Amino acid sequence: MSRYSKALSAPLTVARKRTPAIHPAWQRRLKGLTLPLLIIVALEIIVRSGWLPSHQMPAPSEIALTLTDLAEGALWKHIAASLIRVLLGFAIGASLALVFAAWVGLSREAEAYLEPTFAALRAIPSLAWVPLLLLWLGIDEMSKIVLIAIGAFFPVYANGVAAIRNIDRKWVEVGRIYGFSRWQLVRRILLPAALPGLFTGLRSGMSLAWMFLVAAELIAATKGLGYLLSDGRETSRPDIVLAAIIVLASLGKLSDGVLAVIERRWLIWRDTFTGQDARD
Repeated sequence: MSRYSKALSAPLTVARKRTPAIHPAWQRRLKGLTLPLLIIVALEIIVRSGWLPSHQMPAPSEIALTLTDLAEGALWKHIAASLIRVLLGFAIGASLALVFAAWVGLSREAEAYLEPTFAALRAIPSLAWVPLLLLWLGIDEMSKIVLIAIGAFFPVYANGVAAIRNIDRKWVEVGRIYGFSRWQLVRRILLPAALPGLFTGLRSGMSLAWMFLVAAELIAATKGLGYLLSDGRETSRPDIVLAAIIVLASLGKLSDGVLAVIERRWLIWRDTFTGQDARD
């Protein structure tokens, strides 16, 4: 290559080096949008071509128009009602679950008394609780919040107990060698070691809280996203049903994302395997 050619290619090389790269976190987010966008485009083509009846599966563009109309009306009222129920139910259920998980995880005596009963209750489907709660608590807010708390309780409890029991016993022995009291052992060894499992339980509990919310609102509610689902079914409006499902999925993803951010900040000290890129 001549000196003149090198001089011409040098600015291009510098410009190429100075081109800002997309942050890896944003790359992952963009990749996460690929599948939903492909599904939306495919459904739009299939419905508009007449291969799928629009009265059963509306086109995504029609669902978007329905969401816009709902957003200008009562959608925010339904979202607020459901969000308050989920947050209250999750807070109650997760708090109780953490207390019982710590008790059962640290005490074999508590495990002997409580674990068989909790294992049996965990197997009861969500809809089986609804008639009983309606008989006990009526159709007011309390029955819905209690049902959501039940849904959030068991995954947080099960993951909490498993996280405590899976702690390496050598760490506990090291703490005893250093003369840690029971509280110091919990605070400095057991709790940090159990945090990854606890966050797994909290995220699972949040997902189940949204599922139990729909079970509660489908049966006895005058507002909320579950009520919106029921209203769309009764009026034969699949666009409203799908719009409510999209909002539920978005809120569930948002709440899980908040817990994921908290988890990353609290567990920043971990050096764990995070998977490999395709080029590795």
